[in-house]
Amino acid sequence: MKETAAGTLEMRDISISFPGVQALKNVDFYSEAGRAHALIGANGAGKSTLMKVLAGAHDHYTGEILIDNKPVQIRSPKAAKEQGIQVVYQEVDTALIPNLSVGENIMLEQMVHGMKGKQLVGWKQLHLEARAILDRMEVNVSTSKLVQDLTLAEKQMVLIARSVSLQCRFLILDEPTAPLSHSETEQLFRLVRLLKSQGVGIIFISHRLPELYEICEDITIMRDGQLVVREAIANVAQQQVVEHMLGAKLEGQFPDREPVIGEVGFEARHLHDRSKLREINFNIRRGEIVGLGGLVGAGKTELCRTLFGATPASAGDIYVNGKKLRIASPHQAVRSGIALVPEERRREGIFVEESVVVNLSVAALSRYTKWGTWLSAAKEKLAANQIIASLGVKTPNQEAKLKNLSGGNQQKIAIGKWLLVDADIYLFDEPTKGVDVGAKRDIYELVAELASRGKCILYASSEMSELIGITDRIYVMYDGKILKELDTKATNEEEILLYSTGGLMA
Repeated sequence: MKETAAGTLEMRDISISFPGVQALKNVDFYSEAGRAHALIGANGAGKSTLMKVLAGAHDHYTGEILIDNKPVQIRSPKAAKEQGIQVVYQEVDTALIPNLSVGENIMLEQMVHGMKGKQLVGWKQLHLEARAILDRMEVNVSTSKLVQDLTLAEKQMVLIARSVSLQCRFLILDEPTAPLSHSETEQLFRLVRLLKSQGVGIIFISHRLPELYEICEDITIMRDGQLVVREAIANVAQQQVVEHMLGAKLEGQFPDREPVIGEVGFEARHLHDRSKLREINFNIRRGEIVGLGGLVGAGKTELCRTLFGATPASAGDIYVNGKKLRIASPHQAVRSGIALVPEERRREGIFVEESVVVNLSVAALSRYTKWGTWLSAAKEKLAANQIIASLGVKTPNQEAKLKNLSGGNQQKIAIGKWLLVDADIYLFDEPTKGVDVGAKRDIYELVAELASRGKCILYASSEMSELIGITDRIYVMYDGKILKELDTKATNEEEILLYSTGGLMA
């Protein structure tokens, strides 16, 4: 066992079960102050569950937790915070109050607990203390600015600042870079390095391997609820990390395709929205996977939402199989054969509090109802089982709530519900965001399978390697416009990045 020093966190022999699932089995974890520790594993490996145990979100675990070699009882979020353990989850919006200021959000817990028996808040002192924390973090955001007016990266900084305000000793960052641009990621890494220099221990959960090697000193790899490897990250090659995660060698990441391209099945002409999109023109042929490239904020999500009727178009036309359509709502889009797998799956793509079977059947309920009112549970469950089996969804049963499934399995459900609809046009917006390499491969194969059946696929991604690996053509967006159309076989990541940054603008 590693010799324990001051500023250490240790979890020993941690096990926990949920109905039908042994989520963790005798897991050990060790981290030190002033170092960044990568925690990685395939979706469903147990890493998030392990961190929820550490954060006090699950109290029925067995095993023990030690801080500075002393056993501590962590059975609630309050107990975790008292030990200096803080978490910044991927869904930052759910942890912030949008109509309060930056200063109020940073000092929120001090406000709540400090106001007991008091009538007034010392607003000047509150903003001074919040400003001091931001200065310590070298973050230049006004404490009087409303959180709803911040960028996503700035919101993350506010959450980290809140953690620092509570005497944070160990900070858990759960997929912190998934929604960030390259420059925002660099800003986050600068902050992580600064916190490490100030003695904060960082536990960094991410599926982006190059980032882990850039920012972390140590790595723990999990698989199927168990510890597989704990090592200095410099001693483990990236390919070995993938093999440990999957328990097998990963062959080709992208499926081999011989596309059969048909006639144009989907087209947008002179499309605008009221804020971001300007003069959008593109088409997709049947059997074709068309990439939509661009950096975060380029307008990819806005375009997908407009095509799906979730955001109204202010001008322009959409054609399906040569027929002009007016799509003013998602309902009309679905009736026209258009399906969207959104970037924010937990907010827009699934019902996390509902079961697997409800989520899979929700877009095609008419297929399982009689006279439009009576639901055939038997037909619904049979269809759900077929999708679960074909996509390899890991779930104890089809009645399990989606919130208890891993991110990769949630994403498979978000896609699977549209397979029951059998749409003609599939819009994928960052479909592999926050999922592991194994689940990514499954999603790539599913996309390729849909294309082989003559579907029109629009695949939006800020990952250049994905666009090169899965698409036939690529439209690159910059500042709400399509700047360039590229033949995938004739381009490379450098050219895509050039146009993504506005290079060679006409």
